[in-house]
Amino acid sequence: MKPELTGPDGRVVVRRWTRHPRCVALARADLRKALAGWGLVAVEEVALLVLSELITNAVRHARVPGRQIETRYLHQGDKVRIEVHDAADQLPKLRAPTPESVRGRGLVLVETLADQWGVTPRPAVGKAVWAVLALPADERASLADGERREGQS
Repeated sequence: MKPELTGPDGRVVVRRWTRHPRCVALARADLRKALAGWGLVAVEEVALLVLSELITNAVRHARVPGRQIETRYLHQGDKVRIEVHDAADQLPKLRAPTPESVRGRGLVLVETLADQWGVTPRPAVGKAVWAVLALPADERASLADGERREGQS
């Protein structure tokens, strides 16, 4: 893992991880910390599950020697965008697993839980698989009320 890179306004957190199963728990802890700092704890449970699925796919399938996995968490007001970048060109496929299937449910979960998700090719090599999660409507209203009160102080 390399040191954290944070955007100048604190709304972007970037980390690089070795392609090893233990990076999943480390990336989850990193996201939990970012969400708490941004006041987005209401999406924490879902965000951690989505991240787990995306980064586990990268660990399992992005077998490019010498390349790391990169996570990016972007604070977008009442939303968080979670990105997992890897150097493999093979695109993930949404499957329709049978009840007996042991694998193939990760992207089904991501599609169900995320407000949006997709795959973006990277300019040189690889791809970014991303998901956007918004605060629930009642939490968005509370956030907006809190921002208005701060602006009036």
